Amino acid sequence: MAVQLYDYFRSSAAYRLRIALNLKGLEYASLPVNLVANEQRDADYLAVNPLGLVPALATSEGELLTQSVAILEWLEEEYPEPALLPADALGRARVRAMVQTVACDIHPLNNLRVQRYLVDQLGVSEEAKLDWYHHWIALGFAALEQQVAGDRYCYGDSPTLADICLLPQMFNARRFEQDLQPFPRLCAITAHLEQLPAFAAASPEAVAPA
Repeated sequence: MAVQLYDYFRSSAAYRLRIALNLKGLEYASLPVNLVANEQRDADYLAVNPLGLVPALATSEGELLTQSVAILEWLEEEYPEPALLPADALGRARVRAMVQTVACDIHPLNNLRVQRYLVDQLGVSEEAKLDWYHHWIALGFAALEQQVAGDRYCYGDSPTLADICLLPQMFNARRFEQDLQPFPRLCAITAHLEQLPAFAAASPEAVAPA
């Protein structure tokens, strides 16, 4: 059985895995789960993944993995070439810190279910919801702007897990009309990453349903 990715084209967490799978040269079957239509809450999907989230990855042995960063780490261990973490312990710590800036400090506060809760349960206006979104992106990107250690990549001279997390978050920031002028280093790295085939092929535009 081939690797199967439970996917949604605009999910930034799923976008991370598409990039990583492409960089590792791994073929996979995409199994779309429409988040806007709440397919992640359908009984059939919950039977596969009780978290009711995407992405999830079914390995070729039939094991189901969840949480995008955990899956990225599994891919790195199972398929070590090309390496997506630096060879030295300090470098790995630097890259993992950038990963967590995105995956722990930015993304969870702004994902779809949080936005829905703000509006549907707390009665927040669309304008206030957008202010919330912009606040957390700006706070996280301000830190990330200082963390990055390169002009073409977040760290070193080849893609790492940090780049894999940056590009999808930048896609979301643009989608919600974030002011990106304060983050020139992040914008420069993004412009470079978008030209790389593995990143471009994973973009929401490239994989959007017809």
